[in-house]
Amino acid sequence: MIYSPRTKTKTTQNTEPFIKRVKMDNWTAALLTGVACIVGYLVVRVKKINSLRQAEEKIQRARNRRDESLQRAEQAVLRYKQSHPTTDSAFILTLSLSELTQQLKEGSLTPEDVLYSYMEKVQCFQQEFNILQNKLISNCLLDQLTTVGSNKDGLLYGVPVSIKENLAFKNHDCSCGVIINLDQPAEKDSVLVQVLKKQGAIPFVKTNLPQGLLSCDCSNPIYGQTVNPHNPQKTSGGSTGGEGALIGGGGSLLGIGTDLGGSIRIPASFCGICGFKPTAGRLRWVSFMLSSPGPMARDVDSLALCMQALLCDHMFSLDPTVPPLPFNMEVYRTTKPLRIGCLENDGYMHPSPSMARGVREVKALLEQAGHTVRRGPEDPCLKGQFHRYRLPKWYKTIHSFLLKSKVSPPIL
Repeated sequence: MIYSPRTKTKTTQNTEPFIKRVKMDNWTAALLTGVACIVGYLVVRVKKINSLRQAEEKIQRARNRRDESLQRAEQAVLRYKQSHPTTDSAFILTLSLSELTQQLKEGSLTPEDVLYSYMEKVQCFQQEFNILQNKLISNCLLDQLTTVGSNKDGLLYGVPVSIKENLAFKNHDCSCGVIINLDQPAEKDSVLVQVLKKQGAIPFVKTNLPQGLLSCDCSNPIYGQTVNPHNPQKTSGGSTGGEGALIGGGGSLLGIGTDLGGSIRIPASFCGICGFKPTAGRLRWVSFMLSSPGPMARDVDSLALCMQALLCDHMFSLDPTVPPLPFNMEVYRTTKPLRIGCLENDGYMHPSPSMARGVREVKALLEQAGHTVRRGPEDPCLKGQFHRYRLPKWYKTIHSFLLKSKVSPPIL
């Protein structure tokens, strides 16, 4: 086909409006896209600001609850001191756990005397070391004082006990230092708290911990930093840092923490107290990890008494998964030489020189005391775990993705 100049002119005239419309549509699309992006950004930004505002409000409510409880505690202590001027709080605070329980059973001291003495001590420590997440001075604590007499035969009758914040106490938050967990009070006491009450103990404070636990420090965005009672320039350790600081400073005689990789032992070391991590599963604990709850106290005898109190028939009836084996005080008190297993390393991962030296020094001291210390067998389960860590990341990602559909959800 042959095109004449007239035909070309006509064709050009017909396409020009189309091209203009296309250009206009492109500009319109670009403009709409820009507007959509701006609107999307504003929506996300508003949601972010609203989320931050809600988080700040949650934090403020939590801090207000703590401050109000501290004020109620201060007033309660003042009223009790006015009505009981002969109470010797200084003497009570010097007693060991065994001495205190003995005097409580004999009746020379009352649970009220002991509780208010320790509450007064806590008041002083809170301002300086920021150890508390919540004070349990409320109707539930007053109820405990009225009902504690029914458990007079308990091994911990009348003993105030501090507990780590991640242990559930009815009508109180169990946040683990995470903001999203605030304003969700526990519906009932944890098994450990129930057993403590059954043994006559009085849980009276919940202590600070790091956000999400797994940390050697003790700080979270809700309640802030807990410091060492012996040197405020240093940390109390973690994750049971609030307990370590409170007991190390004399504000509590006995506490309950949890430990996976040192969360009881690290703060105990930092704060100059004693801590014990039982074997995983020895005490009741609901967790997706093999973390173990355990006692913290000023001396080893107190740890043994606490374990004896916790490993009782009440614990075994509340949780059938706990092995029904009472704490063997006869073995604890024996003077016969023991056979002790010792590992300086597990065959795969090696400790720092200072830690290895510490293990060797303890081994030498145990041998000097007459005990037999032998190198323990390496855990055969570690071999498979260690080799998995050496696999490349891309392989582990693909492997975990393929296994997801085959793994059943956990049954709690």
